[in-house]
Amino acid sequence: MSHDPYAAPPARSTPAATWAVLAHLGGILAYFYVGWVTALVVWLVHRGKDHGVAHQALVALNFQLTVLVALVAARILAEFPLIGFVGWIAMVAIGVASLVLSVLAAVAVSSGGTYRYPVTLELVR
Repeated sequence: MSHDPYAAPPARSTPAATWAVLAHLGGILAYFYVGWVTALVVWLVHRGKDHGVAHQALVALNFQLTVLVALVAARILAEFPLIGFVGWIAMVAIGVASLVLSVLAAVAVSSGGTYRYPVTLELVR
């Protein structure tokens, strides 16, 4: 086993990174319409303390609110008799996309980077 003295040290988990990861992982609960709650709480707690955590929580909050709007629209579409199947498929697709993108964001933030979701309405500034 060799040791490279010039290799970068492994990223350490700091409390700030943990809070940013938690804000993004709230998206796991998006299918149950509560994915936005963790990002909102993290943003409200850290917006005056840590700019990096607050920014990542705001990015996560805007994405989760976008997902919430899309899920509500799909749920309304699912109530119509002839096109309800399309709404149900859309709800499943939105839930899976939110899950995958939230995990990708959490991994990116935990390694010390930032993440920007591909499709987001900027509802909170």
